[in-house]
Amino acid sequence: MNIFDVLNNQLLKMEWLAKLVELLVENVFGLDVSTPVGGSLHFFIYDLIKIFILLSVLIFAISYIQSYFPPERTKNILGRLDGISANILGALLGTVTPFCSCSSIPIFIGFSNAGLPLGVTFSFLISSPLVDLASIILLASIFNWKIAIAYVIVGLILAIIGGTVIGKSNLEGYVAPFVYSNEIVEVEQSELTRKDRVDFSSAQVLSIIKRVWLYVVIGVGVGAAIHNWIPEEIISAMLGHDKWYSVLIATFVALPMYADIFGTLPIAEALVAKGVGLGTVLSFMMAVTALSLPSLIMLKNVVKMKLLLIYLGIVIFGILIIGYSFNLISHLFI
Repeated sequence: MNIFDVLNNQLLKMEWLAKLVELLVENVFGLDVSTPVGGSLHFFIYDLIKIFILLSVLIFAISYIQSYFPPERTKNILGRLDGISANILGALLGTVTPFCSCSSIPIFIGFSNAGLPLGVTFSFLISSPLVDLASIILLASIFNWKIAIAYVIVGLILAIIGGTVIGKSNLEGYVAPFVYSNEIVEVEQSELTRKDRVDFSSAQVLSIIKRVWLYVVIGVGVGAAIHNWIPEEIISAMLGHDKWYSVLIATFVALPMYADIFGTLPIAEALVAKGVGLGTVLSFMMAVTALSLPSLIMLKNVVKMKLLLIYLGIVIFGILIIGYSFNLISHLFI
């Protein structure tokens, strides 16, 4: 193995941790990891520790980067661009913002209130929960780098196209009036010291961990159950490679859920291990993170029904296209 494989397996996949947890399960709990009970316990402990370690490190690093881009600076950067370049930058900036769709909506309101084009704000709104810098590392730690990079690329493309379509549709009149009614006060941004940035990043780690820990625990628990207790035949009958409706089911089942990518990753890992198509799994992850019911309820208070339905239709259609496409070419990634 080359040095990249060693680092990838030990730092991201944490094979050393998997072996330690295996020893724990066998010697402390007296369970064989090849049995359903032992395997579930190993999956739960290993994935939980691994995700929280990676999550803490990545949130700190991303927050440190984010400290250089306060809202006023971000608005100024986006305000200098127009057309597709502004949509691209809006989608990219969504990768360094909070990790769930509900927390992205207040920033969406702020950008709209600041006079940024509607299409740019929607590119941001789509990409912010769907794609972030942490998702690349976490996807690579569970699957591989090809899947991680492909997920991020298609997520950004969906955000750029979705925002562009909305921007070209002249739908500004379908945004709630209060979004544009708040007076903008220009505040000069003071330069942060290194200690300020470290304190900000540490606070973000605690804040986000507090917000997502329950969803991660639930996701790991569901993943452990799927991985060790649900027969492959049952999952294959519903979501197998040969089922044309698998992507549809995965997308629409995910809509009522509320989680972020960190909570969906263990479930995705277990589904892939059971033979579910890569595109089906990606569709599930995207629908959960971008189209959760709570975020749609919040968005309904910000935009009128026509714009909400157009947004919903664009994102669902894009997720379905991505899902079916990846199922067709999944052999290139696994």
